[in-house]
Amino acid sequence: MFSCNHVFTGLFLYRYLRLVVNLVAFCLHRPIPQPVNPRWTSEDVTVVIPSLQGGGVELLETIRSILLTRPFRIILVTIEAQEARAQSLAKELDCGKLQICSVAQPNKRRQMVRAIPVIETEVTVFADDDVTWPSTLLPWMLAPLEDQRYGGVGTNQRLRRADCPSWQQRVWGYLGALYLERRNFDCASCMFMDGGLPCLSGRTVAYRTSILLDKEFTEQFTHEEWLGQYHLNADDDNFITRWLISHGQKISYQYHKQAEVLTTLEDNPKFLKQCLRWSRSNWRSNITSLCCDRHIWKIQPWSTYAVYLTTISHWALLWDCLLIYFYLDMARPWSKESQSMGLAILVTWMFLSKFLKLMGHYIRYPVDFLLLPVSILFGYFHGLIKGYAMVSLNVTAWGSRDGADDDDAYRMTRVSSKYLEACESRSEECYTQ
Repeated sequence: MFSCNHVFTGLFLYRYLRLVVNLVAFCLHRPIPQPVNPRWTSEDVTVVIPSLQGGGVELLETIRSILLTRPFRIILVTIEAQEARAQSLAKELDCGKLQICSVAQPNKRRQMVRAIPVIETEVTVFADDDVTWPSTLLPWMLAPLEDQRYGGVGTNQRLRRADCPSWQQRVWGYLGALYLERRNFDCASCMFMDGGLPCLSGRTVAYRTSILLDKEFTEQFTHEEWLGQYHLNADDDNFITRWLISHGQKISYQYHKQAEVLTTLEDNPKFLKQCLRWSRSNWRSNITSLCCDRHIWKIQPWSTYAVYLTTISHWALLWDCLLIYFYLDMARPWSKESQSMGLAILVTWMFLSKFLKLMGHYIRYPVDFLLLPVSILFGYFHGLIKGYAMVSLNVTAWGSRDGADDDDAYRMTRVSSKYLEACESRSEECYTQ
């Protein structure tokens, strides 16, 4: 039915159309500008920082960088076992803007929900405890929220490079930096195309407080189900992004140097565990978006193709092998010279495609060009990580951070038969009414 020519052309277009279009979109994307007379200022912002440790040098530097943006209040939510440490940190800062809250068990969703009822401002910003903010961040995050149609705002992120790294740290840090660079590229380009993006990252994200205070939101946020079999208490930022989309709220992504947040990633083999956790989260969330919610098919058609479907369809090594195989089969009637020239062009394009959207990183750090083969090989290896993640979606462990897995058994628990019966009963009652 289909010749090798048709198959090769289809595979090539499916894989590389998004790259070419996204390259153009990325160059054309502009952040929403700050208004001349803004309705909201930093005094209308409360920053919530969920933290396991409740203290330490890294958290201290994070809070200091946030204080430079002059928010109304910072709420640090830790666990009860670390509350005394958090109080000591507050005394050390002595800023009058830091409020300490705690929960019994370490769980980010619980920590976020603990802070929401005490927020008094129109805008809430959630931030991780290992980020560094520029002093110019908040006006850029507030700019899209001047429009009532917007419910959430994300920012671009870069890796905070280690000082005097070892060779091993340099390699792992390079892979982490490319992960963030790739994410920035996808978010900015998809935002230009149809206002979509894969996820408003919880590293630093702003929401209208009224959305978070909605009782229905809180109920769903604390009782999310995965495949009707599990209560899911991980993937908080994915849930909120889907919630905004399904409830008609627009989202924005402010890609600008003055809105650039620095963060840390593992610079050792634990980075592989981070990749595994991210991959599982992507599988769970994207399957939910594609198959359960399904709003993105209509609202964000380009993002659906360019981001969401790649979770299922993008396997670098398999695609490269299939393209070469079908090219060779297609070119069999050609002369040897034409075959060789065509293969050279194909391989060159495949090579270029693996770093074109990462050019921003290489322009900033030209020496990292020497590590390009590492990036290509890791891209192939990541298929194994992605495959293992696909068959272990009921695992939510971090595996890369001390204390982060103390609540792992709570992050995904099986839904009891009694709970399912109660849900069915409520559904029948609503239907009857």
